[in-house]
Amino acid sequence: MLERIHCKDIIALAKKAGDAIMEIYAKDFTVNYKDDKSPLTEADLKSNEIICTHLNTLYPDIPILSEENKAVPYQEREEWGYYWLIDPIDGTKEFVKKTGEFTVNIALIYKDTPVLGVVYAPVLNDIYSAKRGEGAFKNDEKLPLKSNEHPEKELKIVASVSHLSEETQAYIDQLALSTKHVKQVSKGSSLKLCLVAEGEADIYPRLGPTMEWDTGAAHAIVIESGKQVIQYENGKPLVYNKEDLLNPWFIVRSKN
Repeated sequence: MLERIHCKDIIALAKKAGDAIMEIYAKDFTVNYKDDKSPLTEADLKSNEIICTHLNTLYPDIPILSEENKAVPYQEREEWGYYWLIDPIDGTKEFVKKTGEFTVNIALIYKDTPVLGVVYAPVLNDIYSAKRGEGAFKNDEKLPLKSNEHPEKELKIVASVSHLSEETQAYIDQLALSTKHVKQVSKGSSLKLCLVAEGEADIYPRLGPTMEWDTGAAHAIVIESGKQVIQYENGKPLVYNKEDLLNPWFIVRSKN
């Protein structure tokens, strides 16, 4: 299955969705709110429609799980092998604030592990992509882009702009006590995972709620860059297609 899916096709699809998003981003738009109080815009729905329509056409035999689609019962999902995991806009709060730090996220999951991912930031014009066994890339440059192995190096920690929990800040403060040089950077959306993948940040702790579609695409990029996404409580890899699609707390970091 995986061999017949090419990153370039998924990149083109993400960019197509991004173009539609940018048309809406450039004008006034209405913000609605879901039951969980998270924002929803016309751009979320348009991006979702474009992505799902094209994936259904290209790969009609691969099911889709998207934040903006109707929920799929676990009894059906647990039978899936490969499936698409979509977040049409990750960082809708940043989209609404017009900070530019939002992304289109398309992941291919095999059972419980991301094996292909594309993350596109249309305002920044940055595209991250990865496929199992083929490496990870940012704008065609192989990741990681940066590496600093000096023992006295500055520890760069990336954290959420809009969702920085007290627990995450406490974790960061604890790291600061044991490290001489700490720099904390705030970033929106799945770009936080991508910053670790490219070597721009050393660690991203997320001690707060996220959903599987928030992380799937970027997780694939982290894996292929040689880094890892581990559960905070037990150090095991973050997994997907659980009965409850809420992620546990996690840490994105290098393997050493």
